[in-house]
Amino acid sequence: MRDSDPRVVLGLHRSRHERRLLTGALDLGVTAIDTSANYLGFRSHEVLAQIASDLLPKFTLSTKVGYFPRADRAEHSLDPTRLHRAVEQAARDLGREPDVVFLHKLEHSLQEAAPHNRDVLALACAALADAATQGMCGAWGIASWDPSPLPELIDATTPKPSALMVRAGLLVGIRTLDAADALALALGMSGRVWGMSPFGGSTGTPVWDRIDPRVFLRGGAGLSRVQAAFRAAYRLPQVDIIAVGTDEPAHLSELIGALAGEVDEQAIRQYRSLLRGRSPGQPV
Repeated sequence: MRDSDPRVVLGLHRSRHERRLLTGALDLGVTAIDTSANYLGFRSHEVLAQIASDLLPKFTLSTKVGYFPRADRAEHSLDPTRLHRAVEQAARDLGREPDVVFLHKLEHSLQEAAPHNRDVLALACAALADAATQGMCGAWGIASWDPSPLPELIDATTPKPSALMVRAGLLVGIRTLDAADALALALGMSGRVWGMSPFGGSTGTPVWDRIDPRVFLRGGAGLSRVQAAFRAAYRLPQVDIIAVGTDEPAHLSELIGALAGEVDEQAIRQYRSLLRGRSPGQPV
């Protein structure tokens, strides 16, 4: 078993939730997993407990709440009572308290809550803070796919999370990158920012054949394009941890190998400047 590296978290979005993946992660020194109440058709927590109850204590475990099942579709809610119950249910289904519970894509419900979205955000955060205080989880956080509406809603009265999760990587637009930085600053985050979806969904998409991310590394010739993209994602935006999904331990091993690469900070700054300089009418 390799030494543990806290910079990589095994994400279970779209995962088949196989035991061999969890044992393979442990062998590679990946001792953190991230899931959500709505993954695997709202069965992720129960399946993890069924297939790996003996392994879960070996992991730092994070999950997310905010989506709830309905007969025809999933619905999102920031109702404090529902969120509090969801954290309680997560601990019950997993057979242990999660180490971190994130508010999942809270911007979805906030868009519908205007002009009272500041109060809705504060109450939702308070619900998770209360759950952590009661021992239902070790800590709580915010996970946002599009953080652009959030920074202006944070003030001195907003309960502050222990962790923030945002999109990271070369396919993230400048508006989202800047908003993630602003949100981290507004929340006073330091050393507790997570990245997610570093490849924008899959390493198999055509874009990774058209660009060479090794230009963002110093002496990155020994790494693959996938490895270079993963390593650069830690600076787009600045994150300390990245949750990455896979069903293959070999792929996870490849990404861990990328951590030895050194990011060219000047190249990253120039890239962000280029993104910012694009005409306002172009999508980012």
